[in-house]
Amino acid sequence: MRGITLMDRIQAELLSYDGLMGIYVDDLKGNKIEIHSEEEFETASTIKAYILGCLFDEAQAGRASLADMLTYGGEHFVDGSGVLRALDFGVTMTVKNVATLMIIVSDNIATNMIIDYLGIDTINAFITREGFTHTKLHNRLDFEKYQVLGTTTPKDYGHLFERIARGTLISEKASEEMLAIFKKQHYNSMLTKRFPQAMIDEDTYDEELIYVASKSGSMNACRNDGGIVSTPYGKYIIVLMNKNFHDPVYYGEHPATEFGSKISRLIFDHYMTLKGKIEL
Repeated sequence: MRGITLMDRIQAELLSYDGLMGIYVDDLKGNKIEIHSEEEFETASTIKAYILGCLFDEAQAGRASLADMLTYGGEHFVDGSGVLRALDFGVTMTVKNVATLMIIVSDNIATNMIIDYLGIDTINAFITREGFTHTKLHNRLDFEKYQVLGTTTPKDYGHLFERIARGTLISEKASEEMLAIFKKQHYNSMLTKRFPQAMIDEDTYDEELIYVASKSGSMNACRNDGGIVSTPYGKYIIVLMNKNFHDPVYYGEHPATEFGSKISRLIFDHYMTLKGKIEL
């Protein structure tokens, strides 16, 4: 008689979920979980991860510089997440600092500053060139003008973080620098809400035994999260994207977040139990 598998447990959790969840998991050892992994989803703020990749690509090619200075002006203003909307126009920072705000607090104004600095065509050319064939940035952030920010798939998003984890997105150095930024991201509750308390080395108290490097995104039509989970047994990639749910209001206990966090913990426990592998 066949035993209960990880896929069985995931499917059982999703039976009572009223939305559509796309799942992509890769243990970087040849084992993957894919459920609706090639379904297209609104990116919301997950598109910012691709924008960061484009920025580092342009900087490495000498067409941009992380040390260039950008000034926050009225043309960049948009409501939503971030801290720059609380500051006066005229604030000037390096491109790298603006991009860091775009990721770690999902700053929408910072995002528009980087989009304007690079150009939408340049960003989409990078996305296409790197093989993320179902991903596109459609518009700047402007909720009064545009209903769609971008589109992507769980598989594309998973491949982005897989390449960062392997050190092959643009270059090993660029991947390391982007990883350091993603590790500081504040909004990863779907992935980590049910995780055990973060563990650190009891001898040095400075080496993280478990960390998450990720970028989430939420709009009325979607709730997404994805990135790299690093453990003492190695790293794995996890992407959870949600749409077609009935409640568009954003709150911490939203069903997409609740079901996503259950799936994330199932995968985490399975990976840890098998000491670094995902077997279906």
